[in-house]
Amino acid sequence: MERFIKWSCFLASGCVVLLFVFALYIGTLLPDTFLVASGNGIAIAGMPFVHASAAMSTDAVANMEEGSSYNAELTIAGIVPVKTVRAQVVERRVVQVCGTPFGIKMFANGAMVVGFSDIYTTLGYKNPAKTAGLQMGDVIMSVAGQETKTNEDVAAALQDQGGAPAEVIFVRDGVEQSVLLTAVKDASTGTWRTGMWVRDSSAGIGTLTFVDNATGVFAGLGHSIHDVDTGTTITLLKGEIVPVEITGAVAGSAGSPGELQGRFLTSVPAGDITANSETGVYGTVRSFWKGFEAEVAMAQEVVIGNAEIVTTIEGQEPQRYTAVIEKIALSADNPNRNMVVRVTDPRLLNATGGIVQGMSGSPILQNGRLVGAVTHVLVNDPTRGYAIFAENMVQSADAAALQAAA
Repeated sequence: MERFIKWSCFLASGCVVLLFVFALYIGTLLPDTFLVASGNGIAIAGMPFVHASAAMSTDAVANMEEGSSYNAELTIAGIVPVKTVRAQVVERRVVQVCGTPFGIKMFANGAMVVGFSDIYTTLGYKNPAKTAGLQMGDVIMSVAGQETKTNEDVAAALQDQGGAPAEVIFVRDGVEQSVLLTAVKDASTGTWRTGMWVRDSSAGIGTLTFVDNATGVFAGLGHSIHDVDTGTTITLLKGEIVPVEITGAVAGSAGSPGELQGRFLTSVPAGDITANSETGVYGTVRSFWKGFEAEVAMAQEVVIGNAEIVTTIEGQEPQRYTAVIEKIALSADNPNRNMVVRVTDPRLLNATGGIVQGMSGSPILQNGRLVGAVTHVLVNDPTRGYAIFAENMVQSADAAALQAAA
């Protein structure tokens, strides 16, 4: 009997240790701050065993106004502590869900270096830009004191120097730097060149996620617009969106992402891009975009399970397709990779193989609410892709609205 009691105590102690280790692990999966709709407390749908208790009464929490906040203790089953978090009380938002294709025309705040090629001179091949230390992704802001917003500005400033050394101001990784750059004369054309290729604009298609009719702000893509050659996020000078018609699709396969093909229907802007951020592109609408109203889910309300993707793979009319949310990361390091979603609808799988380029921004619905948007395809499995929480995009849209009003 004594041995039995010792073993029982040992096992009980081990279980307690494991429970506390589990609680520590759960704490790493949860964020330090939760957004909660007014009248509600923190309830993590995917972790029903995690309980939240505030220092104040339940009635006090229910009566807290938007914009207020409070601390809450998270525990496992109300017993084992997990962590202390902050609850921010916000309005339960309703937006116009779209899933509509749109065209993007964007101009960078400077000319980005996207490539190099050696120049043939009377003294042989040279590349002054490389020699000076410029790299792909650098954004040229000025040459010899002349502001360079466009490719033409860079070329004109270099020609004006006539082969004399010029100070080049550029931005790399958000830090402004400078180099001395001396152009050489191209033996075949007689022009002054530096051996770098620059680009000042970008165009493409994506999917509009939602429009907030209360502010007139749109949200799309779920990730930033970046240069196709360098992968660098384009620093926005100005941009526009226009209606698009999807004319076809190249199906994706393992190792080969597919893409939607489309055409711009007009050159008349339907909206202006004011922000190009990690969580998507945002701006103000000029004309009406079709859609339907839906509440926005808080991140902790999203669960693993059935969902729908709203997207357009032909024409201009979005359709709903079945999908499954397979993974949720409430405390993800990357703000646009909060979920993994898998396409299950045979219609979409037959037409595109799953998620393809151009579907970025496609809304994801669950239990009638907007929970997120598609952002990236998994290259080795096009039936799956990453998605962003709608909560993150709404916060960015609100920031864009404030910027537009300033």
